Amino acid sequence: MELTCSSNGDTVLYLPNLNNNTKVLAIDYKYGYLTIELGNSYNCLLQNLSTVNLTSTLYSPRTETISLLTCPTMFIPNTSFDLTGPVTCLSGIKSYIYVASVTESMDKIPSECMVVRNNIELLGTRYPKHIAAEPSSVSFKESVDDFIIRRLVRLDWSITNDIQQCLDCENRGRLCGYDLTISKAFCKPRDLNIKAISAVSVTVVVLLFTATAGVLYVSRNTNKERETRLRVERFLATYRITKPTRYTFRELKKVTKQFRDKLGQGGFGSVYKGELPNGLPVAVKMLERSKGNGEDFINEVATIGRIHHFNIVRLLGFCSEGTRRALVYEFMPNESLEKYITVSKNGTHPLKLEKLLQIAIGIARGIEYLHQGCTERILHFDIKPHNILLDENMNPKIADFGLAKLCAKDQSIISMTAARGTMGYIAPEVYSRNFGTVSYKSDVYSFGMLLLEMVGGRKCVDPKIEMKSEDYFPEMVYDRLLVDGQVLNLGVHLTLSESKIAKKLLIVAFWCIQWNPVVRPSMTAVLHMLINDLEDMEMPPKPFVSSLGLCDNIISEEV
Repeated sequence: MELTCSSNGDTVLYLPNLNNNTKVLAIDYKYGYLTIELGNSYNCLLQNLSTVNLTSTLYSPRTETISLLTCPTMFIPNTSFDLTGPVTCLSGIKSYIYVASVTESMDKIPSECMVVRNNIELLGTRYPKHIAAEPSSVSFKESVDDFIIRRLVRLDWSITNDIQQCLDCENRGRLCGYDLTISKAFCKPRDLNIKAISAVSVTVVVLLFTATAGVLYVSRNTNKERETRLRVERFLATYRITKPTRYTFRELKKVTKQFRDKLGQGGFGSVYKGELPNGLPVAVKMLERSKGNGEDFINEVATIGRIHHFNIVRLLGFCSEGTRRALVYEFMPNESLEKYITVSKNGTHPLKLEKLLQIAIGIARGIEYLHQGCTERILHFDIKPHNILLDENMNPKIADFGLAKLCAKDQSIISMTAARGTMGYIAPEVYSRNFGTVSYKSDVYSFGMLLLEMVGGRKCVDPKIEMKSEDYFPEMVYDRLLVDGQVLNLGVHLTLSESKIAKKLLIVAFWCIQWNPVVRPSMTAVLHMLINDLEDMEMPPKPFVSSLGLCDNIISEEV
């Protein structure tokens, strides 16, 4: 990992994973990173991400999680959005490929555009938004262009004690030195007279500015919290159901033993393991203050707080005390389905297909109950593996109703102010009205994408796997079923009976992910298909938008 000098006088770094020397363009010792140039080994870097492996024990590349979009017409993205393009080497005559951050809101994307690949780890030159970046932090567009056009990547290294000591030295206005006899950094004394006066003046100005900004910020957030608190309390005042139980925050601290055992991080907050006084294990989700205006809390209590079904996680209680809000669920010891649907390196599945079919039937029963079994229809809008929990017997339970909506059963059209859900599972009509109206059929689409992921044994889009078109496009799986009547080889060794189950799940999935919501079956019909024999099922029409022309443009064999 040593830096050397090339015959051209360039500083180069040898990276074993690339088996190649990369040119070093800049080194920043203060923030601990260096900028390298990958060179011209690849015609289109986005087509060869699997071959660009920069992970090492010393350096870690900065990455940006992105999605690829296809748009029928070219447009210039707003510079304030985390959206850029078109990408010349991927775009064709009838389609233009754009790059969007997965954190970008769907309403910032033109309605005629569609997501064709999701959750791609793109190498870049900027920190993710949730990490405090250095002053020279670049924009999303600049970071993407740095990689695609300029072939630049920033590699970070760990800040050692010596480097940290030097940073502390400089922050105190002193110079940093290094003693070779003891191999240790130290602070050099320096004349402070004029600089000390300047430092004091600057400090006073900064403190005054910070104090003013702080007062304004606290005032604004206090008003927002007050409105949210009143909204939640008004809801609870009209919520006349005796259960679930309302807990105080002090009681929850006792239940969770001071929030000692953290189970994970959900979409709306942290989840902790606890135990009620009667010995029943529970999961306590503490909702983050910054998430919405209390809508997530109200949605959960208003939906699963009033229902009880074997395949829906049970809400046992809640807490609303000041700015603190929490939800108490039954504890699921086997965590989420996401953990069990990845194919291992030797081609085996953590769960047998017979069990996956049982789980799929259980999920379908739960969604059908939400759509048909309650007084009001409940639309989940976020069906995905992470939100399917498994009990001690691996029975599925639908969870996380933070995005759910209630509507009358005879209401065929649902009004929405913004797209909701997870990219990759969102029905087309949710983020673009060109594909139809939002309804309970949107949950059916998400369930279909979930089935495809369960059968495939990995995410429908996984940038860490060798990029072949048949691995990434459900269209290829459909064509194989239609032409040969066979299940596409997805890296899983199947018996004859398992192959029949896989084929059944795929056919049901393709019915569910029809782009036209009218063609999709209801969850009642989906449940019947899953229970009935394969021979009684007919092949659905092709569920994809025709003539996208993306396979040749986006995916190519490794060079």
